[in-house]
Amino acid sequence: MDAKLRIQELIQIINQANHDYHTKDQPTITDFEYDKLLHELIDLETKYPNYKQTDSPSEKIGGVVLDGFQKVTHAVPMMSLSNVFNNEELDAFDERIRKVVQNYSYVTELKIDGLAVSLTYKNGEFLRAATRGNGVVGEDVTSNVKTIKSLPLRLTEPIDIEVRGEIYMPHKSFKKLNEERLSLDEPLFANPRNAAAGTIRQLDAKVVASRNLDIFLYTIVDASKYVNSQMEVLAYLQKLGFKVNLNYHHVKDMDLLKSKINEYDLLRKKLSYDTDGVVIKVNEFSLLNMIGYTSKFPKWATAYKFQAEQVETILKDITFQIGRTGVVTPVAELEPVLVSGSTVSRATLHNEDYILTKDIRIGDYVIVHKAGEIIPEVLNVVLEKRKNQTPFEMRSDCPVCLFPLIRKPGEADHYCSNPDCPGKNINQLIHFSSRVAMDIDTLGERVVEIFHELGYLNNIPDIYKLHQFKDELKEIPGFGDKKVDKLMEAINNSKNQTLDKLLFGLGIKHVGAKVAKTLVKYYSTMDELMHANYEDLLEINEIGEMIAQSIVTYFSNPTNRDLINDLKSLGLNMVFEKESVLEHAFNGKTIVLTGKLNIFSRDQASDIIEKLGGKVSSSVSAKTDLLVAGEDAGSKLKKANELGIKVIDEEEFKVMIDGLY
Repeated sequence: MDAKLRIQELIQIINQANHDYHTKDQPTITDFEYDKLLHELIDLETKYPNYKQTDSPSEKIGGVVLDGFQKVTHAVPMMSLSNVFNNEELDAFDERIRKVVQNYSYVTELKIDGLAVSLTYKNGEFLRAATRGNGVVGEDVTSNVKTIKSLPLRLTEPIDIEVRGEIYMPHKSFKKLNEERLSLDEPLFANPRNAAAGTIRQLDAKVVASRNLDIFLYTIVDASKYVNSQMEVLAYLQKLGFKVNLNYHHVKDMDLLKSKINEYDLLRKKLSYDTDGVVIKVNEFSLLNMIGYTSKFPKWATAYKFQAEQVETILKDITFQIGRTGVVTPVAELEPVLVSGSTVSRATLHNEDYILTKDIRIGDYVIVHKAGEIIPEVLNVVLEKRKNQTPFEMRSDCPVCLFPLIRKPGEADHYCSNPDCPGKNINQLIHFSSRVAMDIDTLGERVVEIFHELGYLNNIPDIYKLHQFKDELKEIPGFGDKKVDKLMEAINNSKNQTLDKLLFGLGIKHVGAKVAKTLVKYYSTMDELMHANYEDLLEINEIGEMIAQSIVTYFSNPTNRDLINDLKSLGLNMVFEKESVLEHAFNGKTIVLTGKLNIFSRDQASDIIEKLGGKVSSSVSAKTDLLVAGEDAGSKLKKANELGIKVIDEEEFKVMIDGLY
């Protein structure tokens, strides 16, 4: 067969296989056969590049590396939805619609917990993908979205159309990605939504392709040009070749609507992807303009948000772990159970008082959820299933060194009394070298544990003596010349880290990253801070009695003073170089950040504001000068509007700092 015809045939077979597997969930060929066909196609396209087609499945393996993302202005803004959280609020939503129109019905669809995206097709061929951004301006992520296997690069009809959907990461892909990151000693993604958002903003499309994202389409821009209702939208999207979440229903009364929401709440626990609610839309397009819009969202649609998922399991044991400050925390060892998309086998029990107040006992059936949808936590006990479990007693000694535990008056935590506890030391080492502290690349948690086990790392100064064992380190399995050289370079670079990072890295109780930044503004050398007295520290607005006492106690300990002197002799920076503050609109202003930021991390935005002479506050008050509102901004935005405080979005923030950072 001629090469051109064979390429066309292969494209048709592989595209159909992709559609069968990823959209219809009905695979028609084996993975082996698929890979063989794809390799044949890539070989032919390499030999005959002039025959390569725009809808070739070879486009889905990535290959484009970008310098950055271009901005895209949405012709029709990507609006967000209002939220309701219970039946009373749902009834109020329905009542508002009933006052305006009659003879309407609803469509219910699962609210996928992912990343909104808008896709443009020209003459049936995929042209561009853009993120939601601030609703008006997004980012061009065409190369990355093109790698999603379920997404058609050519539609079944040669039409010009813009459609919108949600990119998500299936649980299977999320688990695989975090396992890979764990093996590379990289930070884990907290949940599939964060992983999907982080992936779609990768500059290398091959990385995106390897992470196996997926997409559900749910609407058409200017849909009334093509169909007359939301039910018809979903059917037409499927006809064009798009993947649509099939868990949608047409409901004509509120009783059925509430019943469907309850069904969805049960269904979500069995799905292979995350969903955090139900989207409810008026079905009939002829009524939408009459119902109308607010400046933020359509009045004819809302999202019913689920409560955090709560799951029952058995508490098999209570173990104890020690943190870097010596706090010993009880941990629930659970019968593994799926909670909000990931398997949970351990959960925090916080402290002795938490366990006694809830009367949690080994062997109990307990209810578990994820606090903030991230951290597993035991909520309560299923008392009706209790038999003869023994009441909990807090252990009296350290789980690592067996020194007595102490509990200070007025505090809930227990501490190891051994200042040289190996458990505490290793956690101090991990914290000290972490990205948020001294940022020693390659010296992650597992590497610290290995070096500690082999006797190379027992305290913080040992980090800066590792070069003495360079040859021995290279012989450790998994290391070698490149990795050890990279580690030595990172350790040497960390000596120049700023004083606030060093201060935070020391792990002084109550001295977090923000407190450390505040302290170095008043004490520009470590020596000055070491000699600060309690009364002087209290003069600083942000420093309270507890923090002041903790700092004085830490530096009055001869062991800690010796540590500082050791680090000083090893060449670590002990001086805070104050940066000159640029003339800027942020000078002297109090600024609050709220909502989800997409362009900057919260820490990056805070650092920029402070470097431009502004002060970042966590709460809105009459003293607030400016609010930067990201996606899903809530009560802080409402309060800022009530107080008449100026509000800008992330795009405006970026414009204000453009060229400076």
